[in-house]
Amino acid sequence: MTPSSDPTAAGLRLVRNLQEILGAGNVLTGSRQTKRYRTGFRFGSGDALAVAKPSSLRELWHVVNACARARAIVIMQAANTGLTGGSTPDGDDYDRDVVIVSTVRMGGIRPIRDGRQVVCLPGSTLFQLEDMLAPMGREPHSRIGSSCIGASVLGGVCNNSGGALIQRGPAFTQMTLFARIGDDGVVDLVDHLGIDLGDDPEMILKTIETGAYDEADIVDDEERTCSDHDYQNHVRDVDAETPARFNNDPRRLFEAAGSGGHVVVFAVRLDTFPHDEEIAEFYLGTNDPAELSAFRRQVLQHFRSLPVEGEYIHSSAFALTERYGKDTFLAIRHLGAKRLPGLFALKGRFDALVACVPFLPDNLSDRIMQGVADLFPPHLPRRLYEYHERFEHHLILRMSGEGIAEARELLGRSFPTSNGDYFECTPDEGAKAFLHRFAVAGASIRFRALHRDQISDIVALDVALRRNDEDWAEKLPPELVAKVVGVSYCAHFFCHVFHRDYLLKPGCDPVAFENAMWALLDERRAEYPAEHNVGHLYQAKPALVRHYRELDPTNSLNPGIGRTSKNADWN
Repeated sequence: MTPSSDPTAAGLRLVRNLQEILGAGNVLTGSRQTKRYRTGFRFGSGDALAVAKPSSLRELWHVVNACARARAIVIMQAANTGLTGGSTPDGDDYDRDVVIVSTVRMGGIRPIRDGRQVVCLPGSTLFQLEDMLAPMGREPHSRIGSSCIGASVLGGVCNNSGGALIQRGPAFTQMTLFARIGDDGVVDLVDHLGIDLGDDPEMILKTIETGAYDEADIVDDEERTCSDHDYQNHVRDVDAETPARFNNDPRRLFEAAGSGGHVVVFAVRLDTFPHDEEIAEFYLGTNDPAELSAFRRQVLQHFRSLPVEGEYIHSSAFALTERYGKDTFLAIRHLGAKRLPGLFALKGRFDALVACVPFLPDNLSDRIMQGVADLFPPHLPRRLYEYHERFEHHLILRMSGEGIAEARELLGRSFPTSNGDYFECTPDEGAKAFLHRFAVAGASIRFRALHRDQISDIVALDVALRRNDEDWAEKLPPELVAKVVGVSYCAHFFCHVFHRDYLLKPGCDPVAFENAMWALLDERRAEYPAEHNVGHLYQAKPALVRHYRELDPTNSLNPGIGRTSKNADWN
């Protein structure tokens, strides 16, 4: 079954079948060829029979049917960010052959309804969607996220991704085209796109891929939405006892949305949004978390126009990212964000090649990239460095339209205080502040790559606090403080979604530490993960388990997600 052992006869037949469908060059086997698909960027690795790389929706349909007939496990994979291991195998103890299906060759975005909506195919990315919509004066549901390089549009919908755009809410749609494997093992194509595509699966897939339909074929369904229309009201309820958005929220589990890889999604239909013509950005710093809590409450309760974004960064994350996220910052600043996925793919191929040379050091690409970045002068604006020296807690605020005046008025009467201050950013300062925030997630990974002797591992938590929880600044108990070398905290602050990385001392057990953290979060009635797939790290909660069971009764698509059984039956 695995790259490290001899495939079974059934496995060999399946590989040959996949090669007939895709061509031999698009079916990868063997440990070296498949490694970067089997290993997550942050977490997760395992064995697989093959990696299939279809280039069309019809090829994908035939691949899924071939795997279903062979009773093989299918793991759908897009950007493979590896945050929780959800897009890679988990170990080598599956009871069936595992086939990873990479969707990156199946890009395609088609605007409909005069650009007010789009239809996106599996390989489409947020970068591509932003570029396509920009000339139309429109924007997507999300921007490049805090943790994903080259994030796919469909991955965001399937994995409950939240994003940073407060007014638009998490990625969500009820209008999708997907396949599921029924109790009888037969693959069924479910067409809920709201477009007249016919009845034959092959013709449906060909039509949606080629765009051979017009506006008259598109149907608007009042019972289905293509974004979270109620999120602004939802997030404004600052006295609610529940989080604003989280992975297990039944409000936003609907067919492919929140499916976590338990269906094969061929297309999604999403709303787009008008481009903000007037933008202003503000930078807040304080040593008293209560000041940011009060500011958040005032904005959410009383502003007519919510912030576009409100991103928190702790001084720990600021310092770590200033050093170890510098190359990401510089690459995006000078090469553009859309080139990053290609650069990371190149890095993956380089790492795979270097791994075959025994005398070369581990993580050579990281060492080279860090060394080059260190040659550059300080890259952040002077005022950001000054605020880092003065304040522990930082908030980067982006306002648009009438919200700009509202922010100026509230900030002007709230600051300065004995603990905090703010300034209105120049365009250059604002752009660099948000870019610095984006680079936070990769900084912890770079530190681990270069300092394996100083830490045992990273525990990364993705936490949604209750909307009424004002005690958001974490205070670890002494027994856990003793286990960490350092921390890195950032957040989508107004949504109360926090990303927390813990760099553990050598000898510390990451699993034990994470379990201890989960117990603390349960006491606070927090939800986790907040905006990522449960993957192989988290136990799926009841609402999510029910959703998975309804979609994938045979547990053939991404088994093990949410710590369900890897066997053929749900536990």
